[in-house]
Amino acid sequence: MQYGLGHLSVVPIRETADPLARMVSQILYGDAFKVREERKHCSRIQLAFDGFEGWVKNDQFKKISEEDFLTVTTSKVPCFNSDFLSYVTTNDNELLPVVMGSRLDLCPLLNHQCDEIPGMKAEWKKSDLVETALLYLNSPFLTGGKTPFGIDSSGFTQMVYKINGNKLLRTTEEQSKQGEALSFIEESEPGDLAFFDDAEGNINHVGIILKDNYIIHASGHVRIDRLDHTGIFNTDKGNYSHSLRVIKRVV
Repeated sequence: MQYGLGHLSVVPIRETADPLARMVSQILYGDAFKVREERKHCSRIQLAFDGFEGWVKNDQFKKISEEDFLTVTTSKVPCFNSDFLSYVTTNDNELLPVVMGSRLDLCPLLNHQCDEIPGMKAEWKKSDLVETALLYLNSPFLTGGKTPFGIDSSGFTQMVYKINGNKLLRTTEEQSKQGEALSFIEESEPGDLAFFDDAEGNINHVGIILKDNYIIHASGHVRIDRLDHTGIFNTDKGNYSHSLRVIKRVV
């Protein structure tokens, strides 16, 4: 088994080994993974954080030892960048931009330098989820995206939870199977998740509940809309854009 670590800002994970295949997710700086299959130009990887699998180019990640992988995934306390954009200095003395959600405590492992590595919060509050979510406001929608420069609905919820030390899986369907279902919107708290389905009953969208029956979600861009028992009411178009399926409390 071989192991890898994201040493660039953002790297696309593709559905197949074809370099033009659809992007299904991304590797951010500091993301660790197993290399499940290696070919001449690309490899099939499995992210350590959520088990998500896909294909990446071999020249877009750094191989690490099994010992380093185990250290990163079992003993290291992760410290994620909570700023929209930060910079680290490479061993060639070049600046490398790193986006929100990147893991900065692994700079030494990559022989990079960071002016300030954030520490873990002394006390975590559920309201921190809302504060982080608002930092992504107006980020454009991008299928497979996980950054403020492009993000999809489940990538948005996953990153907000991840930055605050909580684990969500990658896809909307996977996330909908986590946590405890609530019977009514009135039982929800800011930071809970609302899931939505299409005409065939497939769960295809997720957002983070705010106070006073509002929701923040990635649809066209990360935006705030009204939420009721029917679903999301798009205030710009004056109609319901998503049909409510279930509300879940994960933390």
